[in-house]
Amino acid sequence: MKFINNHQILLATAFLPLWGHAQETKLDSIQEVIVHANRLQIPFNKDNRNVEILNAEQIKQLPVKNLNEVLGLLNGVDIRQRGPFGTQADVSIDGGSFEQTLVLVNGAKVSDSQTAHHNLNLPIPLDAIERIEVLRGAAARIYGINALTGAINIITKTVDKTSIQANVYTGSSFKNRDEEDKEGIYYHAGTQIGASWFGDNHQHQLYYNKEKSNGQRYNTASQNDKIFYQGNLAIDDHNEMEWLGSYMYNHFGANGFYAAPGDRESEEIVETVFASIGSKHQLSERFYLSPRITNRYNEDDYRYFKHNLSSARSLHYTNAFSMELNSRYQTTFGDFGLGLESRFDRIASSNMGNHDRNNHGAYAEFRTEQIKKMTVNVGAYMNYNTQYGWQVYPGIDLGYSITSNWKIVFNTGSSQRIPSFTDLYLNQRPGNIGNPDLYSEDAWQTEGAIKFQSANFIAHGGYFYRNIRDFIDWIRTDVNDPFQPFNIGKNKVHGVNTNFLYTFQANDIRYRVNLGYNYLHASLKQTDGVISKYSLENLKHQGKLLFTANNRIWNASIANRFQQRISDKSYFLTDLRIGYSFPFLSIYADAQNIFDVTYIETSAIPMPGRWYSLGIKYEWGG
Repeated sequence: MKFINNHQILLATAFLPLWGHAQETKLDSIQEVIVHANRLQIPFNKDNRNVEILNAEQIKQLPVKNLNEVLGLLNGVDIRQRGPFGTQADVSIDGGSFEQTLVLVNGAKVSDSQTAHHNLNLPIPLDAIERIEVLRGAAARIYGINALTGAINIITKTVDKTSIQANVYTGSSFKNRDEEDKEGIYYHAGTQIGASWFGDNHQHQLYYNKEKSNGQRYNTASQNDKIFYQGNLAIDDHNEMEWLGSYMYNHFGANGFYAAPGDRESEEIVETVFASIGSKHQLSERFYLSPRITNRYNEDDYRYFKHNLSSARSLHYTNAFSMELNSRYQTTFGDFGLGLESRFDRIASSNMGNHDRNNHGAYAEFRTEQIKKMTVNVGAYMNYNTQYGWQVYPGIDLGYSITSNWKIVFNTGSSQRIPSFTDLYLNQRPGNIGNPDLYSEDAWQTEGAIKFQSANFIAHGGYFYRNIRDFIDWIRTDVNDPFQPFNIGKNKVHGVNTNFLYTFQANDIRYRVNLGYNYLHASLKQTDGVISKYSLENLKHQGKLLFTANNRIWNASIANRFQQRISDKSYFLTDLRIGYSFPFLSIYADAQNIFDVTYIETSAIPMPGRWYSLGIKYEWGG
């Protein structure tokens, strides 16, 4: 095909530990890496934003079992888990709230309008992910509303061969359960089966995953089932289609998850269906068109007293239907990107009532490299929301190449976060209540950075300043009162971020070292005596050191994380994986939190101590 299919572009081997491919790489291979965008096509080494990419081969060797754990190893990304094994987690970027981060799959928005607590209800197995892209900073110009502090885009694989696979794994803390009248130890177990079919002009992949755990503390047991299917069709050299469908069922004990200490006997059942169909068309030598429709349906059954469903039970049914049309036109002096989108949100809730709202937006972007040593990206997003009216969000990115390796970048832009239905209408006394008088959050962020790239080394160091007007936080003045959201004023954040990635080879072994550090200084004017639910949980210091070594037969990795939240003590976590590969079969063993550190990521929920896992994976590909 003449047009670029982003799903088929692999991350440059200059900074990947490839399994079984210990070879020298060239700097120009980086030119092939395209940051997945819905309109403009920007090579990784020419992007003027703070973008981090984690490839499938990197994910394969890390001591992780689910998407939540992967995201926790990315620079500037804050995962606040309420339970292990992907039970329930919030994700945020650079000190923002979990509502201010946009989550996408192949560029399609999957964020939940009920509450961003559901944003990571994604039934996508790690084996179906080609890479994860994290775009930090105001991203409304690129992705629209709710990308206030950044966006996480999960890119799925395109099938390149017919194959089948099976994966079985289990693990335990080997600690006795503290539940009344129950014996044994805490454990988890899971299995995944998958198959792909590669045809001449069509490809398909299907995965089913089932996991079960009795938790890591009282009433945190979980069970989830996930189904994921994706198909592709190449109509001819200029036209192709892609579609996907997925389903997730998640049932878990929610002790302390949302309304501690009264919710000791609570539980939650969440079901999510997500479907998308899109196409790409090259209508002329310079004009490209990409329409897409998506639908996301979510059921949330929260039971404050799981043994008495007639009291304090919340049932929420949410649906979001989206349509978008993106286009790109190439000229000799630059590329133009234009796009339109509409999103229709509906909720039917036992305690929020029935509500709907619509969002309509238009994108305009321009990119040029015609100025010597410079790249310029400029554009704006115009948005109309039936609750909050018209607003425009401009932005500009500049890059100046000092040498072939060194580059200075600068970007500035605005963004918005519209309150969720939970923010506005929730009624879960005595725990939490909403506020229908909330304004939307608006932000402006400016960032400057210096980048270095060579065949084996990539470095990034930058500073940003973000100012959020009408910042929303859930607060209360007495522990006996419910939490309620208010626009409490300006939230200003100064941040420094660094990331260093170095790969090298000795004999047949390839090594990879990834070092990163982030510092945030946030200022928020609050009234004395006010208790905040979320703002004081933001990270102040975040450091990581990832080390991977592998050859054709074995791989080993160690992941170290240092974190300190604004209102809590620091903690240091270390995870380890060792894997060995046979023909068609591989074995891996993980040890997570090997120093048995006691720590909390959100609310009053202690996370698991030392945990051991063992897995066996079979894969055949013809």
